[in-house]
Amino acid sequence: MTKTLIPRLEVKSLTKVYNNTKVVDDISLSVFPGQITCLLGPSGCGKSTILRMIAGVENQSSGEVWVDGQMMCGSGFSEPPEKRHIGLIFQDFALFPHMTVWQNVGFGIAKTSENIREKAYDLLSKVSLSSKCDNYPHELSGGEQQRVALVRALAPKPRIMLMDEPFSGLDKRLRDDIRDETLEILRSEETAVLLVTHEPEEAMKMADEIALMRCGEIVQMGAPYNLYNAPVDRASVAFFSDANIIKSKVNGALANSPFGQFLAPGLADGTRVEIVIRPQHVRIDFDRDGKGPLPTVSMGIAARGCVVRARFLGNESLVEFRMDFDNSIFKVTVPSVFLPKVGQPLWLTVPRDRCFVFPE
Repeated sequence: MTKTLIPRLEVKSLTKVYNNTKVVDDISLSVFPGQITCLLGPSGCGKSTILRMIAGVENQSSGEVWVDGQMMCGSGFSEPPEKRHIGLIFQDFALFPHMTVWQNVGFGIAKTSENIREKAYDLLSKVSLSSKCDNYPHELSGGEQQRVALVRALAPKPRIMLMDEPFSGLDKRLRDDIRDETLEILRSEETAVLLVTHEPEEAMKMADEIALMRCGEIVQMGAPYNLYNAPVDRASVAFFSDANIIKSKVNGALANSPFGQFLAPGLADGTRVEIVIRPQHVRIDFDRDGKGPLPTVSMGIAARGCVVRARFLGNESLVEFRMDFDNSIFKVTVPSVFLPKVGQPLWLTVPRDRCFVFPE
């Protein structure tokens, strides 16, 4: 008989109300051992409040939190934070300035343990900081302080780690290295990780699963690939990348546009829709004597625009067009260096399978 894996962390209908306003609205999710789940959304959407309720430092208005099949809080019941086996890492590392590095780490080790310094040294060696064990926090770089905060949080061997934008204060190169190192340690310890960020690129690099939040609710949840390629609405597309929008109406399950017809299944005739197209999915073709490229089944009709701006961004170039059909600005990204002159007319096509049609 196959054994059912119990979630390390399970949140059921978690809700928080402030002044008659739901800041967290009916949140449910599960995180399994060794899994990294990311709460992704703009500032003020309730991400940090969810972490505080799970940790027990803030009471929920309703809902339940379970750890390894045991209820930590529910209706009329709440275990104190120290009994939940949950670690916390925040943007502010909150190291004790009057303690050395090993004493900071040792603070998280049970006081009944023997050889606390030796155990702290072993933990610090995991993040290549054993040589700094007698230093004080102010003598460390930001990246080193982050690693000390990590091992201090790992010292009590938490079953769950909650992380609130822990890497945002570091420069990009250092952030990437420390993030990868941190998550590798957490996965090796079979720790369930629930991590908060407002940066889509960071979430996609880190998470096994993303919960996309808006106004206190989870609007979509799944693997990064699925959220990016099967968004539920226009706002979900726009959160992960820029988006070009063409307005249209449905006629016979099709939406007409200057680029041809797009499928709009399940929508009634006359429904106003928005055709959403990411800049990287637009194709550029040179003008064939003013006629544009030949239409194809997959690419549809070409539409003409004139260049208003072209910028090189490193791995790609961003070209902005003013389109002939409605005078709107259309953004297109292309690999490498492509810097056409302002005013140059070019023809654009759009692949059918890389666009989205949503009710307006």
